[in-house]
Amino acid sequence: MDIKSVCLSVIKMPLKQPFMTHLGSVTDREAIIVEVEDRNGIAGYGEGVAFTSPWYTEETVQTSFHMLKDFLIPLLKEKGISHPDEAFALFSSVRRNHMAKASLETALWDLHAKREGISLSKIIGGTMSAIPAGVVVGNPNLAEVLKQIESYLEQGFKRVKVKISPDADFQLISGIRKQFPDLPLMADANSAYSLRDVDRLKALDEFGLLMIEQPLGFDDIIDHAKLQEKIKTPICLDESIVTFEDARKAVELGSCGVINIKLGRVGGLNEAKRIHDYCHSKGIPVWAGGMIEFGISRAHNIAIASLPGFMIPGDISGSDRYWEQDIIQPEIKVENGMINVPGSPGIGVELNRKRMKEVTVIEERFVL
Repeated sequence: MDIKSVCLSVIKMPLKQPFMTHLGSVTDREAIIVEVEDRNGIAGYGEGVAFTSPWYTEETVQTSFHMLKDFLIPLLKEKGISHPDEAFALFSSVRRNHMAKASLETALWDLHAKREGISLSKIIGGTMSAIPAGVVVGNPNLAEVLKQIESYLEQGFKRVKVKISPDADFQLISGIRKQFPDLPLMADANSAYSLRDVDRLKALDEFGLLMIEQPLGFDDIIDHAKLQEKIKTPICLDESIVTFEDARKAVELGSCGVINIKLGRVGGLNEAKRIHDYCHSKGIPVWAGGMIEFGISRAHNIAIASLPGFMIPGDISGSDRYWEQDIIQPEIKVENGMINVPGSPGIGVELNRKRMKEVTVIEERFVL
């Protein structure tokens, strides 16, 4: 692909309001923006979505930067690739570290699509010109949750996800259902439960949830299969699915009825598309999960969510959902609950250099 350089920028920005789960609260978001430039001056962008601390996966911003700088970029420099679908295999000599890999791999895909003069959505097989937008509410306070949901519905969002835990589940969901009986609603547990809580989770069946996301262990597929046999609500796996093989085994075991696909969690577009294609062939709905991203990752999520198997609105909202000002231009907008899929080459957005300068805390460039 004739790569000239790779630039890594660590950025940091405060959220408009804290995002809370039972695992902790996020008030400031760090990320790594990856810019890959070829010798014709065309640039592709990716985003490292690991958090500052390892509460979601074992990766962090610091470990991702280390993997990119000391292993992945040197591999790209030494071996080179002719097409971005070769990146996954190239990086396979490095175990796991999927978010670091995805940040570089997605930048290569954006560059490739721009060089071809085709939108990323079209080049990976996307079929939708617009995608429905869902939103997640991370607050255990019922009154605050109801207020936020009301606001989001007024903005046209098509689906709401709420965070639950044993300290906030039945009463929270019951309160939401009382006020919004027809709302497409799902619950995300972030591994807050065990099989001892079967009756507690079974009690949620009466609320007609779209799904319960990752109720049990973050690396489990066996106990989820046992739980799915006992509850009517479809289980959605998130953290448990980090490879195509994880998805295949979970589907064969009956561990879930839905799978959440996050580009960072599975190592990039190539693996995400493999999971999508397999699930689509098996009739398993998939949807695009969110990671409190900046605009670069959000733009990649729009492209992957345009594939035909993404049957459920994802956690993809506008740039103004979390940020006073995003790092991209144009910013991503939700209109009547829908987000247009860009038709311009690549991911359809560029970096706002002025904003990037304001929020960048570390920058390092590598010549290939």
